[in-house]
Amino acid sequence: MDRKEFFSKVGFGAALLLVPSCIGGLTSSCSSDGNASNPPSNVDFTVDTTTGSLVNNGGFMVLNGIIIARTLAGTFLAVSSACTHQGTSVNFSAPGNEFICPNHNAKFSSTGVVTRGPATRNLTQYQVEIISPTLIRVFS
Repeated sequence: MDRKEFFSKVGFGAALLLVPSCIGGLTSSCSSDGNASNPPSNVDFTVDTTTGSLVNNGGFMVLNGIIIARTLAGTFLAVSSACTHQGTSVNFSAPGNEFICPNHNAKFSSTGVVTRGPATRNLTQYQVEIISPTLIRVFS
């Protein structure tokens, strides 16, 4: 057996071993609602809004499994950050006042309600209280 024939057979054998696991990974990667994490419970913490991304209207941050967003109007929103489809952290889209999952483009309203799948369950909404001009409280 020459070198070319050896590598040809080894490569083909390796491909045969890897194909079943690759196909299995493809079919499970889009399973609906199976991999999403549980939203945080018993939430009660404060956030300083004078530094970081919450300084400006339209900014957002993820803290303790919750995405906190400042709308273009200056109000604050808080929902669980993990998309209910697969658990990917959602982003806030200020122009649409909505949360969007970058993985499969699921969309959620400002209150966490699903407006476009593949997600089928809403994000958990949390209360936001303005304690002072520089401090907010996020709680369940």
